[in-house]
Amino acid sequence: MSSTAVDAPVSSARPAFMQPHVLIGLAILAVVLLIWEFLPPAIGVPRFIIPTISDMVAELGRMYRREDLIANIASTALYTVLGFAIGSLLGAVMGYLLGLSSFWEKVLSPYILALQIAPKVAFAPLFIMWFGYNATPKLLVTVLIVFFPVLVNVLAAMKTVDRDMVNLARAYNLSRWQIFLKVEFPSTLPNLLAGLRISSTLAVIGVTVGELVGGNTGLGFLIAYGGGQANAAMVFNAIILLTLIGIALYSVLAWAEERLLHYIPTSHTS
Repeated sequence: MSSTAVDAPVSSARPAFMQPHVLIGLAILAVVLLIWEFLPPAIGVPRFIIPTISDMVAELGRMYRREDLIANIASTALYTVLGFAIGSLLGAVMGYLLGLSSFWEKVLSPYILALQIAPKVAFAPLFIMWFGYNATPKLLVTVLIVFFPVLVNVLAAMKTVDRDMVNLARAYNLSRWQIFLKVEFPSTLPNLLAGLRISSTLAVIGVTVGELVGGNTGLGFLIAYGGGQANAAMVFNAIILLTLIGIALYSVLAWAEERLLHYIPTSHTS
């Protein structure tokens, strides 16, 4: 038995946190945190410009006690997931419908392109004028931002479905719905999941924009409030928490993709 065959199980048997790439990543994080903590005061940067890590931890405790931090995190997380789910569903459905009808794709493509090019964040003030200072504008901005990556990915995948497989399914007298379920949907699933992963990162941006422009709850609201109070530690904390929400959503989708596409071989390089 070769040494490679013997070494492989030993490496794979290590706990996840003991893998070399994880250890190196944690070491880099530790170095960054140490630099962040000690460098700004050493070079005379005021703490209201760049707060230290200890300042941010202290501010996080104050935010928990005074600023209803948990409720604001929950609001942002809820509307991130809700906007992502609605926007992804609408984008996938529209992508599949247009992929099934080249006629309607040609009819609607100019309008879809115009909406895709238009800056989505510019709609936030308009939604506030229509619906007021509540959760609806940030939900709509999130849906709008999430919608197009999913739509584009699905539509592009539908155009590359193997036509020979579709014709073979027709030869076996499969219905249109059966062809979609057995041939087209499985073929486009990798692109759909890739679009969902892209949209998961954009969903956080959509919610944040809505909260910055006209929200009264959420982490985006805390960023605006902290900026108005010249409280850089609050702003940094809110940004980090927003990033963690995005990472959590992305990680769930990456986990789902790994389970759903387990049959696709992947290459690993050392």
